[in-house]
Amino acid sequence: MIELLDAVKTYTQGRRTVNAVRGVTLRVQTGEFVTIMGPSGSGKSTLMHLMGALDTPSGGRAVFHGQDLQTMSDRQRSLLRRDRIGFVFQAFNLLPTLTAAENVALPLLLAGTNRGAALVRAAECLERVNLAHRADHFPDEMSGGEMQRVAVARALVADPEAVLCDEPTGNLDTATSREILTLLSKLPEPGKRAVIMVTHDPNGASYGTRLVRIRDGVLESDEQVVRR
Repeated sequence: MIELLDAVKTYTQGRRTVNAVRGVTLRVQTGEFVTIMGPSGSGKSTLMHLMGALDTPSGGRAVFHGQDLQTMSDRQRSLLRRDRIGFVFQAFNLLPTLTAAENVALPLLLAGTNRGAALVRAAECLERVNLAHRADHFPDEMSGGEMQRVAVARALVADPEAVLCDEPTGNLDTATSREILTLLSKLPEPGKRAVIMVTHDPNGASYGTRLVRIRDGVLESDEQVVRR
């Protein structure tokens, strides 16, 4: 489904060259929940950006369902991210002037979906994350855990083939983190959807089906996890 094939990502910072990812090969299949861990600066977020078409490799290949991301135009990659990949970030990234339902519906509205239909679908996704009762509330009226569940609902609204999460529990307390991790663990569906999560939290790895460790831009290990 998502593949990195000998992927390399190099950045230039002034006169300095940073090798963020160095020759990584990694394959993720539908139905998997893959957790990526590593110390700060290890390249794990860069790895996720390559897999989610937020960036393209400097060398090697990034492939989504057989499509080489480097051969796609910026617009094609943008549509791929909008229609086929959902994203959940540490900072929630909700628009403060929109209600929960409107935030969830936003990707559909941007794609040209009728407002009524978009809000019906948003309501379904809020129901899935147990937030139907907060549909008309604004972000500043919700807790951090509720805002992150809204972000998860938004990631699901287009029924994506992959959901990519970058430190989704980084701003949450321990109990709320468990709630979000439990929710994320229920999203992968065999033959339909994969979840990839970057995290610093060792406890988070126990919710996945695979644990990938990266250090200094190099894949250190890739192992199956016994689910709790």
